[in-house]
Formats: sequence, structure tokens, C-alpha cells
Amino acid sequence: MKKKVTFSLTAGIILSAIALYLALKNVPVSELIQYFATINYFWGIPSVIIVLICFFLRAVRWRIILDASEKMSIWRAFHPLMIGFMINCVLPGRVGEVARPVILKKKEKIPFTTGLATVAAERVFDICMLVLFFIVTFSAIQINPDLDVKFGDHHLNRATLENVFSGMIKLGIVLIVGMVMISIGKIRKFIHAVIMALPKLFFFADQQFKAGLTKKCCEPLITLVENIAEGFNLIRYPKKMLLCFIFSLIIWGLHVLSYYIFSLGSPGIDLNLVELTAVMVIIMFFIALPSVPGFWGLWEAGGVFALALFGVSSKDAAGFTLANHAIQMFPIIIAGIVSATIVSVNIWQLSYQKEKYLQQNSSMES
Repeated sequence: MKKKVTFSLTAGIILSAIALYLALKNVPVSELIQYFATINYFWGIPSVIIVLICFFLRAVRWRIILDASEKMSIWRAFHPLMIGFMINCVLPGRVGEVARPVILKKKEKIPFTTGLATVAAERVFDICMLVLFFIVTFSAIQINPDLDVKFGDHHLNRATLENVFSGMIKLGIVLIVGMVMISIGKIRKFIHAVIMALPKLFFFADQQFKAGLTKKCCEPLITLVENIAEGFNLIRYPKKMLLCFIFSLIIWGLHVLSYYIFSLGSPGIDLNLVELTAVMVIIMFFIALPSVPGFWGLWEAGGVFALALFGVSSKDAAGFTLANHAIQMFPIIIAGIVSATIVSVNIWQLSYQKEKYLQQNSSMES
């Protein structure tokens, strides 16, 4: 168990180093060091504070989503959320998204699939907000079709950005439609009826086999469907959905503000809030591509591409993006470690339990 996590952590560090090399190989190290020396890191203090406020508000938003099925305090939502995001920063595969429902199952006795559904619902709000920001900001920005930043096998250009944007819209639609459909009682009853009818397909089998199939497969599947529907209970409360939308707007607005404040102390980054919103959206879209822990490398490549749209030199763009990435990531890692200590969560054991729950649910669904 511990060896698996250690291997994942080691592999993540190696992949991150390779990714950073690919993203910054065209920028001399000496120039990066010189740029870092010119940054006024005083502006990093309010930027870090704003980042932590953003994640506190994320916990408030997640609690609202959870409250639709299970009442809990903000702090009981905050600690699993920070642990999950911290794991995303240090381990590959975005396993932190799965770690959160594992913690809820362990600490709050909330079914794993219910917790996972609430994480999916939270992602819907993030996707919708980024798509909205993209439409608003890029209506006034022209992207040079010849601008191309190579990152490993990826080419970050206008076509890539449009493809990721299209993919996010499709994913958002699928999640929203799924949430709505599974929240409708009549549709769930139909799904239940279909599941309970499965043993009839084995008309050649005896009654004992059919009864065993019903008990071991059909009934657990129905429980799984109900647990997922429980996680999507938010759809039944329009006021709570509106509140989550407002929180999402504030959260992403504060993220932009943290970028802007840090840029005030970064030479060569003379962009306004709208332009930095575009930079943030581009980075967020590009890190949706397959990436390494903490998005190191792809984040920097996306930042260089985005800042080039506004005439920022590759040296200044690389230096600012790398420093700002650290400002955005390291407080999350520290806060996640503190949260894990407070709630007595063993990260090594959590990784094992995550795999166990995934295996249990996949076997139940198959």
C-alpha cells in the first residue's frame, strides 16, 4: 500500500520535472533566475490570502451541495476538500477527486457514490463558469492562428483551445443532463424496473440462480443509483443552485484577482483584469488536457501561450507563470497537510481505500 503511493509520488515528481523542462526549455535558466530576482514578492502575500479564501468559499459551496442530502458544518467539508486538492497537487491522475468521497465515507458515513456525485455536481459549476468567462473575454480578443506553443506531444494553439472549449461544453451538458435525469423519480423507477428485469434474461437458469443474481447484483445496483441520485439532490432546490452559481462567480472572480495582484509585482506583466481573466481561462482549459501532478509544465506552457497574445515576452511570461503557479499551488499543499493532520487522515491509507472503493463500485456495476 505504502509502496504504491511512494511510487506514484516519485513518478509524479519525475513527470513534473520533465514537463517543466518541456515547457521552459526555450527560456534560458539564467534569464528565469534574473526574472525571479526582479519580482516584488510582497504582492504574493495578498495573492496567497485570496487563494485560501477561494478554497474556503469552495468548501462553503460544496457544503451547500452536500446539505441537499446530508447536513454538515463548513469545516467538516473544508478539510476533505483541501486534502483532495492537495493530493491532486502531488499525485498523478487527479486522484484527489476520488479521495474526497473516500474521506466522507470514512468520517461522515456518507455513501461513496453519493460523495462522488457531489464532487461531479461541483465540477459542473466550475465548467459552466469557465465557459461563461471564455465567451465574455474572448468576444473581444483575437487569437493569432499562427501562435503555437509545443509541449511534448501537444501543440497549444487556437485549434487546441477551441477543441478543449468544445469538450468542456459537451462534458458540462452530459453532466447536467445526467443530474437532471437521475433526479426525476419516474426515470429512476424505470431504471429500477430495467435492473430488476435483468434476471429474466437468464430464462434458461433455475430460480435459485435468478434469486442470487437479484440479491448480489440487481439490488446493489439499485442502491448505487439511489446513492448517486442522493448526491445530485441539489437539482431539487433552485435557490441552492442559484447560491452555488453566485459562489462560483465569486470564487473564479477572486482567482482572477489573485493573478492580477501578483502581476502588480511582476515586471513585464502590464495586463488589466479582463486580459488576466483570459490568461487564467486559457491556463485552466489547457490543464484539462492529460497532465502531471499539480499541472506543472502544461500550466507554464498555457501561460506562455496566453501571455503571448498580449505581447508579453517568453522570458517574462515563463517567469510570471511559474512563480504564479507556485503561489497558487503551495498554499493548497500546506493547507491540505494541515487538514489531514487535524482530521487524522493517513494519506497512505487513504490512497489504498480509494482504490478499494473504486474496485468495489466497478465490480458492482459490471
